[in-house]
Amino acid sequence: MASHDGSQPPFLNPCVPFTGLIYGGLQDGLQITINGTVLLSSENRFDVNFQSGYSQNDIAFHFNPRFESGGYVVCNTKQAGHWGTEERKMQQPFQKGSSFQICFLVQNAHFQVTVNGKHFLQYVHRVPFHQADTISVSGAVQLSYIGFQSPGAWPLNTAPITQTVIHTVHSTPGQMFPNPVIPPVVYPNPSYPMPYCTSLVGGLYPSKTIMVRGTVLPSAQRFHINLRCGNDIAFHLNPRFTENAVIRNTQINGSWGTEERALPRKMPFTRGQNFLVCIMCESHCLKVAVDGQHLCEYWHRLSNLPAINRLEVVGDIQLTHVQA
Repeated sequence: MASHDGSQPPFLNPCVPFTGLIYGGLQDGLQITINGTVLLSSENRFDVNFQSGYSQNDIAFHFNPRFESGGYVVCNTKQAGHWGTEERKMQQPFQKGSSFQICFLVQNAHFQVTVNGKHFLQYVHRVPFHQADTISVSGAVQLSYIGFQSPGAWPLNTAPITQTVIHTVHSTPGQMFPNPVIPPVVYPNPSYPMPYCTSLVGGLYPSKTIMVRGTVLPSAQRFHINLRCGNDIAFHLNPRFTENAVIRNTQINGSWGTEERALPRKMPFTRGQNFLVCIMCESHCLKVAVDGQHLCEYWHRLSNLPAINRLEVVGDIQLTHVQA
């Protein structure tokens, strides 16, 4: 998998059920922090899964608090659609109607889980943890924050001395972050020239991840991100605001192929708003996420991945960060 270098912003107030990519997948030393509230409802459980992709056939770690029978927590692993042997912790650190903070620390031999600042359990890896590249949360919870602290970013539970906040969230008192949390990761904000072009060292290959961060101009009509192979465009990602669409296509020898327009959700880009596009290369396709949420898959139409060695960004945006 690509290295996890701290370039992933937090998910703020995500809707449940939630599924989001973990850029670069799980790595030794990565800490994931979840803040939320257990709902007062007839539903008696919630779960956090670290899984491979968006199906739930392969789950490296299933963390499942249950409120029946006095309360307990189930941990398990699913491989090729089959659950393994349950591990049960006959203790319930969560209460309905109360806020919580869970910290999952990935270590070489196990997951270490802390709840509300206290060590709760360890779960020994049953499958290679780096296979998990997605987090999902479902059940009787409301979430306010899912954050990622990269290996070596700073000592655990210690904020960096200086930082620039990339997200500002306004809420009524008591709504946001009821417990102390690790602050969002921060980045420099250089001025990138537009149009922007850079080389992709080594071209594309499975696990290669490209991230483009920017702000859509208030009067934007369109912009595009191209992955180029010589004079050809292997992948063309083209949000069009006048059409409320995101076009995907390939151009070979000056001729465009068949457009792909279908999306599983509404247009993810908004005029005047910030965005983060993540393009992850796999052997058969590119996976595209916007602001941490899956947008589409695009099957390779040019098979010589190492020859796809240039990134181009053009159009009605201000470009603030590129990782290629």
